[in-house]
Amino acid sequence: MAKTEDPIAVMKRYELKYLISPRQAYYLKNRLEDRMQPDEYGKTSIASLYYDTPDARLVRASLEKPLFKEKIRLRSYGPADENSPVFLELKRKAFGIVYKRRIQSTIPEVNRFFDGRGGSFPESQITREIQTFRDYYGTLVPACMIIYDRTAYFETDGDLRLTIDENPRYRMTDLRLDKSMEGISLLPEGWSVLEIKVQEAMPLWLSDILSGGQIYKTSFSKYGEAYKRQLLKAA
Repeated sequence: MAKTEDPIAVMKRYELKYLISPRQAYYLKNRLEDRMQPDEYGKTSIASLYYDTPDARLVRASLEKPLFKEKIRLRSYGPADENSPVFLELKRKAFGIVYKRRIQSTIPEVNRFFDGRGGSFPESQITREIQTFRDYYGTLVPACMIIYDRTAYFETDGDLRLTIDENPRYRMTDLRLDKSMEGISLLPEGWSVLEIKVQEAMPLWLSDILSGGQIYKTSFSKYGEAYKRQLLKAA
């Protein structure tokens, strides 16, 4: 069954990223048992279709690590079809803070939106922001598919959220959410992407766990890494 969420959502938070080995992932999951709980969906396969200009303007700008960057993607939880709920997400990062706007839709509606044929999104400030983004960049086309198997953890009495993305993979062909969940691995076998999402400062107990596991923050973009690999192939 597809994972669904509220039709419209706004999120503002800090997001910290880490690359973790199989040993570190095992250590982290054991240490989290008394602190955080996996969400009700368990491990979920997520596919994100990133849109970009034909000259890859968005990902190229992101790789320069500016103080402000933005991207747009279409996300599904598990394989999608024309009737599945999918989420069009506009994600911006400014001075370390991540702002995300998202609208629930369907693949045909989103296709019409990017083709300039409309798209019956609910009238809202979020819709206007997404439309402004599309109009500013002009032609936006499917550029890269990112897939991974995510387990999300939450703090029952706080706003802390933690995700572990196993087997992150990508593809630059068959750029449709109603195709397979297959792709080329982005990391060595068994490695994962850890993301910590929090409204305020990270709690001290989590900092201690990360330090104990020698888990250190890094800069890593799944789409950016896929783009760099594609450039190397073309060289």
